[in-house]
Amino acid sequence: MGHTEHEQRAQSELGRAIGCGVITISDTRTPDTDTSGALIQAAVVAAGHAVQRYALVKDEPAQIVALVRELVAGGCQAIITNGGTGIARRDSTFEAIDALLEKRLPGFGEIFRMLSYHEIGPAAMLSRASAGLIGTTVVFCLPGSSGAVRLALDRLIIPELPHLVWETMRQ
Repeated sequence: MGHTEHEQRAQSELGRAIGCGVITISDTRTPDTDTSGALIQAAVVAAGHAVQRYALVKDEPAQIVALVRELVAGGCQAIITNGGTGIARRDSTFEAIDALLEKRLPGFGEIFRMLSYHEIGPAAMLSRASAGLIGTTVVFCLPGSSGAVRLALDRLIIPELPHLVWETMRQ
């Protein structure tokens, strides 16, 4: 079965909204100033999926890990984080979540950085955007900028989310 057939089968077999967790990781944002978190929530709903939970957490590894584990245990089929993926000392999302991943999807980060390069040039190499699986939950770690979030959602996550979730359910 080819890629197109897989996507068609995923759409028909899922037959329901995908439950998503949205996490903003930031020491400075508040629910009122979290434009990237709002953007993710709006895109998830516009695509016909459900936001099971939204949370804003400080860039503290223990808090990030605890919240991700809670969302996985709560049945989220996908978790989309934003923030903390850069190279500053406080940026700890990559390390915190990478330690939880059972399978990594290196192609996500590679393609994201390639697409980013076409928009922002060599600064794209500073991004440590990543994705992978914790059990059957697909986890995406995005930069905090709204432009980067929009790029990842529009070009990668939303178009492929049903296929990814369907693949995690296969034996």
